[in-house]
Amino acid sequence: MPNRTTKATPAPITIVWDWNGTLRNDLDDHVAALNATLPGLGGEPISVETYQALHRMPIRDFYTDVLGRQLGDEEWHAADTAFLAELARRPVRLQQGARQLMMGLRARGVRQSLLSLAPHERLVGEVESVGITGLLERIDGRPGPSVPSKAPAMIAHLQALGPEVDPSRTLVIGDSVDDAVAAHAVGAVPVLHSTGLHGSTRLATAGVPLVNTIQDAVATGIAIITSRQLAAA
Repeated sequence: MPNRTTKATPAPITIVWDWNGTLRNDLDDHVAALNATLPGLGGEPISVETYQALHRMPIRDFYTDVLGRQLGDEEWHAADTAFLAELARRPVRLQQGARQLMMGLRARGVRQSLLSLAPHERLVGEVESVGITGLLERIDGRPGPSVPSKAPAMIAHLQALGPEVDPSRTLVIGDSVDDAVAAHAVGAVPVLHSTGLHGSTRLATAGVPLVNTIQDAVATGIAIITSRQLAAA
């Protein structure tokens, strides 16, 4: 009787969402919060377009670009605290259709988690306030001071999700070049969208798929993962 090789069932697709500018619709809130802090630093308010063009990690370097000078340690921590306090006064809003999109993905068996460089406790509270905690298997924010890159956090995040997560079947959706860098660090598929904190020109430098909405990001990323699986069959 001929031998038959049984193909292993592929791991479920996992989506690692970004928060600010991706699931949370807060571009205007970020610009307003920044503009509220700039006068105290000797700066002038900036436009949404300028914010998207200059925004980058680490955030302290972003302030340097906006102000044209470096901030001292005390000045930086005071500015960061003031920015977060101003942002906290604004209601948390999801991107249009985000909850319905996430519910549909869950019904399809797609695993979902959230990784952000926002302060962890604040992040957990914001996610709970919009009622999507139950759709996410894990929520990770930064536990301490600001960090220069999301890549180390992404490595730890996938490890915490468990060995059943296949990085090649993991889709990272975000709105910054750093999200793409973090995805590459674990071998995941990055897709960026242009409705968040970074503008399209900067996002294009990442050399990864760039779309207009989180709905398009999901469709594009899943199509890439599926096509790769078929090609490897």
